[in-house]
Amino acid sequence: MTSPATLSATEATDPTRWSARLWGLLITLCIVLFLDGLDVSMIGVALPSIGAELDMSTSTLQWLVGGYVLGYGGLLLLGGRTADLLGRRKVFLIALAVFAVASLIGGLVSDPTLLIVTRFIKGLAAAFTAPTGLSIIATTFAEGKARNKALSIYTVFGAGGYSMGLLFGGLMTGVGWRWTFLLPVPIAVAALISAFVLIPRDGKAEEGGHDLLGALLSTSGMLLLVYTVVTAPEVGWASARTVVSFIAVVALFAAFVVTEQRVAHPLVRLGILRKVSLVRASLAIIAVAGSYFSWQFIVTLYLQDTLGWSPLKLAMALLPVGILVVASAFFSDKLIDRFGTGPVIAVTMSVMAVGYLLFLRIDTAPDYLTVLLPAVLLIGIGWVGFPAINVQATSGIDDEEQGLAAGVLQTSMQVGAAVVLAVTTAIVTSGAAHGTSPQQMLDTYRPGLEFAAGVTVLGALVALTVFWPRKRVTDAPVVEEEKVLQTV
Repeated sequence: MTSPATLSATEATDPTRWSARLWGLLITLCIVLFLDGLDVSMIGVALPSIGAELDMSTSTLQWLVGGYVLGYGGLLLLGGRTADLLGRRKVFLIALAVFAVASLIGGLVSDPTLLIVTRFIKGLAAAFTAPTGLSIIATTFAEGKARNKALSIYTVFGAGGYSMGLLFGGLMTGVGWRWTFLLPVPIAVAALISAFVLIPRDGKAEEGGHDLLGALLSTSGMLLLVYTVVTAPEVGWASARTVVSFIAVVALFAAFVVTEQRVAHPLVRLGILRKVSLVRASLAIIAVAGSYFSWQFIVTLYLQDTLGWSPLKLAMALLPVGILVVASAFFSDKLIDRFGTGPVIAVTMSVMAVGYLLFLRIDTAPDYLTVLLPAVLLIGIGWVGFPAINVQATSGIDDEEQGLAAGVLQTSMQVGAAVVLAVTTAIVTSGAAHGTSPQQMLDTYRPGLEFAAGVTVLGALVALTVFWPRKRVTDAPVVEEEKVLQTV
């Protein structure tokens, strides 16, 4: 890993001027994270075509999305900790190879069950590459301007993957839905070769045993939580199956906490949750990702299925979000250096909330320039704060726990988004109108749009209260706040 002793003369005088090798390493990690985000959103546009060709029902189709979320959100904590214990380079290369193979198989099979299995495996692989990539950056670039710049670029690629997924999904679906699975294959293979060359070899692995019981309990609890939330709208939130599942989730996590307090080498050092910056960042990312995924889900259904928009037209309509996210790579680190993570998060979340509220003006014949575009632009500005959330999460974390912190943040994003989306779906389903006219469908979807907007408004209010500094402070850990938490 890069250290002050190995930096070039240029890097020593200016930590943000990097060698070609460092840039190559960063871009490689960025491309892999972009693929992770792309795979989450790209499949949504292709679902109708997949269902028609493979004769898959709506309830079965949802598992093409749910399977990925189960693998991704359920195993993120394990992925981050595994990287700390076994070596970041080794874990990253293996997981990326699995992702490429699963993508290839998914593009070739015609059996619905096998297709769903490949989605789960890809989510599992992403659960290891995402936190491992973040921890490689955090341990390669020194904390401060260099790390802020690297994390800003890295996380912008991740957000860009989510936002650009609709565009790529629209383009690939026009050729054939299988290309939504095959597109990542050559990119992943090229990134694998680059990563093999550029990622530094692992040093001495962190000492300590493997908390297999803790891994089993946390992973089982996370998987069951995501599974219960995803299926609850279909079987009913008050059904015996859902209630029993939630009770089992609580029991699994309670057993996990007890285990982590007693084992010699815990999977998760629970004391890391006393890091105020990490907790704040996790709450912020739940509001940002949860509201956006829910909004994008409803917008796709309404504009494409109800109003008859083509996948490509829908993708182009939402393209400004992706453009703003990508453009922010050139200035987000400067915003963080100038104002600090707190104000950047608070302002961008507030702007995003205004965007969702403006979108509620939508009707059965929405004008793009006056109704849709202003809302889309403001929502895109909200994602500009995404890098600041990641910097906030990793600030003050020891190198050996960077993977764990990254796993906590990414888990919050995936599982939190799944929970918000499931609640949004339940609200829409419970208020479904009798009829399929554009107005009746809009009446059905509007409560879900209002809920997604409400999540962001609440997040923005909390951000303005918690993140906005009473006096200028740095992003260093707030020791006094940690002392207060330790006394609770």
